[in-house]
Amino acid sequence: MITPALSSAREESGEVPRDDSITAWALAARSGDPDAVERFVRALHRDVRHYVTFLGADPQSADDLAQDTFLRALGGLHRFEGRSSARTWLLSIARRAVVDSIRHASSRPRLADTDDWQSAAERTQPRGLPGFDDGIALVELLETLPDDRREAFVLTQVVGLPYVEAASVSDCPIGTVRSRVARARTSLIEWLDDAERCTPAAAAA
Repeated sequence: MITPALSSAREESGEVPRDDSITAWALAARSGDPDAVERFVRALHRDVRHYVTFLGADPQSADDLAQDTFLRALGGLHRFEGRSSARTWLLSIARRAVVDSIRHASSRPRLADTDDWQSAAERTQPRGLPGFDDGIALVELLETLPDDRREAFVLTQVVGLPYVEAASVSDCPIGTVRSRVARARTSLIEWLDDAERCTPAAAAA
């Protein structure tokens, strides 16, 4: 079973493996090397979890989606030939896992007492971001972006993919990714400015 604990060594050390190392581990894992499998999962677990969360997954189900992503990836490693980086390949799988999850959820009736995304994000996201009051979190702002702009921003600014790889994950031209990120930045800066203007007024009241 793949668990979030596998990412702890990376997070504690602060070391981020190079893409070529991660790809080498993925290729070695194809031949059944258990150490390579563990290194591959540990290196990318945090990125996958961030990605599925910021794409709009319920934070409570993000671990399940990350688990599903790695199970799909490990089951399909025999098809990975290293033509793209393993990170790009894995995030493409994560994207499909999120889409499948949304489709599955939309086909079922929603329970009245199920927590919505906004309240879940409010409980799990860090506060105290510069220019924001306690009622505003980054995830809430990202949620207001159109899906395509949010995905482009998360891939490049949160996960840290180069634009060319983000374009591969999103299956669109690199120019489109650049445009989406620019528009997302413009929107976030405008909302940040609005929050900064409102904060002194609220304090005075």
